[in-house]
Order: sequence, then structure tokens, then C-alpha cells
Amino acid sequence: MLLMTLGPLIVQSDHTVLLEVAHPDAEEARHALAVFAELERAPEHIHTYRVTRLGLWNARAAGHTAEEIAATLDRYAKFPVPTQVSSEIAETMRRYGRLTIERADPADPGSDLVLRSEEPAILREVSSAKKIAPLLGNRLDERTYPVEAWARGQLKQELVARGWPAEDLAGYTPGEPYEIALEESAGEGGWQLRDYQRKAVDAFSAGGSGVIVLPCGAGKTIVGAGAMAAVGAKTLILVTNTVSARQWRDELLRRTTLSEDEIGEYSGQVKEVKPVTIATYQILTSKRKGEYAHLSLLNAHDWGLIVYDEVHLLPAPVFKLTAELQARRRIGLTATLVREDGREGDVFSLIGPKRYDAAWKDIEAQGFIAPAACFEVRVELQESERYEYSVAEDQERYRIAASATVKQRLARQIIDRHPGESVLVIGQYIDQLEAMAEALDAPLITGQTPVDERERMFQAFREGEIRLLVVSKVANFSVDLPDASVAIQISGSFGSRQEEAQRLGRLLRPKAKDLTASFYTLVTRDTVDQDFAQNRQRFLAEQGYAYTIMNAEEFNQPAGMP
Repeated sequence: MLLMTLGPLIVQSDHTVLLEVAHPDAEEARHALAVFAELERAPEHIHTYRVTRLGLWNARAAGHTAEEIAATLDRYAKFPVPTQVSSEIAETMRRYGRLTIERADPADPGSDLVLRSEEPAILREVSSAKKIAPLLGNRLDERTYPVEAWARGQLKQELVARGWPAEDLAGYTPGEPYEIALEESAGEGGWQLRDYQRKAVDAFSAGGSGVIVLPCGAGKTIVGAGAMAAVGAKTLILVTNTVSARQWRDELLRRTTLSEDEIGEYSGQVKEVKPVTIATYQILTSKRKGEYAHLSLLNAHDWGLIVYDEVHLLPAPVFKLTAELQARRRIGLTATLVREDGREGDVFSLIGPKRYDAAWKDIEAQGFIAPAACFEVRVELQESERYEYSVAEDQERYRIAASATVKQRLARQIIDRHPGESVLVIGQYIDQLEAMAEALDAPLITGQTPVDERERMFQAFREGEIRLLVVSKVANFSVDLPDASVAIQISGSFGSRQEEAQRLGRLLRPKAKDLTASFYTLVTRDTVDQDFAQNRQRFLAEQGYAYTIMNAEEFNQPAGMP
């Protein structure tokens, strides 16, 4: 007979874990689960997590043990954890590191690469695999195979796919030394690395390469600068766009000993290569005569460190070249490891495993990011729009639903509920944004807005000269708008969780007036817009945020909502 306890979890034999949201220990259990499990569904009362191989390997690489994870499940489980689940967790985590990639002579960093294992049976299994055999030379002994010099990254990818993630102990090319120091200072107006930022830098330094997961607004750029100071070599920084590149430059000038002459921008507008070079993903993946003309930048200089900002957005061509850059130290910075293309395994194998992950709500509790209240406000299509939606092809339905005309009036009503606050209206479709900007009499920023004009308007928003901006997805990434306290999301990339992370992040910088940020998503009822909204809810639930569902009619009542 099974004995019941009072925990909030039900662990099932198919590796799913059910979390009872209303349980008093639910928040504590959710935080513990996030170390190794992925949230799959998040309806009102029961959230469903899945324990995955990649989640367990990331946890193992970050220093967690199978015993810790089993203890977490036992502590919070309502019923005894199925024996096979505990044993499979232990077996999965044991797979990490039983194969290692090393130097043939550990004392000689220039010696050949080898794949080693103390268990010859594992080596026999992987070396006979069709995709792995061409990456290896003739067996040296029963515990060692030589690795082709060019194959370090590809071998790690294939081993992860095979279920045997190798620990890379082969070391790194130091790169050309270059002194970079943080300019920390105590007292009023000074700054110092926060405790979690220092832990993130230390975790990266100890691991050699890997990914740091921090909320938007928690200072990922500063962690990147700390890693640069720790490595002390010429550095290539890859970012999402030119605005982000200039924000990185400004932050490095503010936080480090680097001068303007030491930081170069490599983008569509400028082609500078300096000891610290900031390049955009867009320029690296642009083609000339069918070739990636600028990808050679990644390997053309003796970089000691490559920083991948927003690593969850890394384009496929950069993955391909990163497979050839395994001798360079790499750090990925992101707010979420979720990739909409399912290539989390490639991030794990090519950039490195997760080295540090700070929970959003923990950093909020410390006062380093602002608290946020999240609302989903449901609207109805007008009769003419409902007819157009009903006869549209599948690929057009989301655009029609997301662009419901009533969202213009509702956006104005929400803005009126927040007098004096700085508001972002964010959307996906340019024609919808143009109509919204005209209806609200607000300035509009899209990808077509010149970079200098974008920077001018963003700066005016930061300084309070502009209180309302309508923006496209160009504002999703690495744009620092610390005074934004209200975001109204009118359309997006089909419920993308990574996009939700970025958009919520626009609001999470601490507010001078200790305001609680308000994040609204306007969703068209009984359409694919509402279906896609469930993905966004999953992300918010993963981070511990509640999502209040409201009807548009509630905004016709007098103000007084939270």
C-alpha cells in the first residue's frame, strides 16, 4: 500500500512530474525542479514537468548530483517516487563524462586530441557508430582513440545525439593576451559585482566554457565583462543587432579599463577589428555571391574568448563555424535555454553546458530586478474579421487574429490606467504597428528605422521625454530601457517562449519609484492567438510568475485594477 505524504509533486513512471500549484510548498518545489526538469504544460491548477536527458546533463555539468535530484523528488513527492525513475535519473547522469576528450600528452597543449574512456565497451559502441567513426582515427589502445583535429565540435554533437555526452578536458588556446580589468568602486555612485554575478563568472572560469542563464535586467553584460577580465585576452563578442553592439560598447567603457580605441564594431555600417570586437549575428550570416563573406572573422584572429550574447538566438551558420572553434574559450549569455528550433543540444555540445542559472524570482526578491504582474486580456474579433478568419488559409489565421482592431481601443484604455508611467506597445506585424502608432499618436520603431534614429528615440524614452513607444521585435533583444514599467504585447512570434522572456525583460530593470511592472498580452478569444498564448504562459510559469486572465470588458469599468 502506498503511503501518502503532504508534498505538491506526483512523480510518474513516464518521467513526467505533476505540480499542484495551490500547494503551500509549490513555489519551493518549482524552484528545485527548474534545476533539471522542463515545464511542458501550465494550466491553472496542475503544471506538468518532464525530466529530460539534456536537463539532467546540464544539472550534472553545473555540479548537481543524482542523489541531490532524487532527494528533491522524494522531499516534495505526494507518493513514493517510482523506483525506475530514480534509477534512470542516476543512469542518465552517470553517462556524462564517462567519455572524455583530452590531449594525448596532458602536459603538451599542442598534442593531438584523443577520445578516452575507462570503459572499453562504451568506446567500442560509439566508435562503431556510422556518424562517429569518420571522426576518429585508428584505435591507440582499448581505452583511447585519436580524434581528427577538425572534428572536436562535431564529435561532441554526435556523442550527445548518441546519448554519451563527453566532458571536454582538452583545454583551450589562450589567444593573444590582452589586459582587461573591471573598474569596481565602493561608495555612493560606485558599483561592484553582485554576489550572483561573481558566482556566474567563477562558474564559467572553473568550467572553461559554457552558458550562463540570468534574467533580463540582471546584468548579463557585466557577467560577460567579468569573464573577459578573468580570461585576459583579445575577445570577440557576438550580439543580435547594432543597437545591442553599441550598448555593449557603452557598458564596457563604463565598467572596465577599456577605452574607445580598444573596442571595435563589426556590423553592416562599420567594419572595425580591435582587441575587443563586437560583431552582429546579422553581418556574420550575410551572404555575398552565395558565400558567408564575414564568417572568417570568427577564426581570422587569435581570440582568447568568444562571447555569444542571447545564445538562444544563435543562427545555424554560426553553429556550424562554432563547431570548428572548440579550441577557443566560449561563454554564452541568455535569459532562457529554450530554442524554438529545438537545437538546445547543439548549444550544450558546441558552446558548453549550463554553468550557472539564477532564478528570476530569487533575483527579484533581492531587489535587483523589478517585480512584475502579468495579465492576459482576451478580446473578440469583429464580425467582419471573424468571417475573414473563418475562410482564411492556416498561415494567415494568426495574422488576422493577432491584428484584431479592438486591440487599438483596449491598448488606449490600458495606457489610461497607468498615468505617468513609461509604456511600450510591442508587436510582430508592421501594418498593425503602423495603425496602432497612428491610433495612439505615438512614435514607431521598426527594423526600417535607421539605427541612429532608433538610438535617439530609445534615449528620449529613457530620459522621460517620450512616455509611449510602439516597437516591433527589434526591441526584443538587448535593448536597455530601465524606466519602462508597462508593456502591452499585441502580437508575437506564434507564442515563442524565448520572445516572451525578452519582452518581459524589457520591464524588469529596477524602478526608481519601486513600481511593480505590468505586462499585458492582448489575446483574441477562440482563435489560434489564444492557442499560442499557452506557450507564453509556460515560460512565465517556469519563472514563477502568475498570469491573471481578464476580459476586455473589464476595462470599460472605472480604474482600480492592480
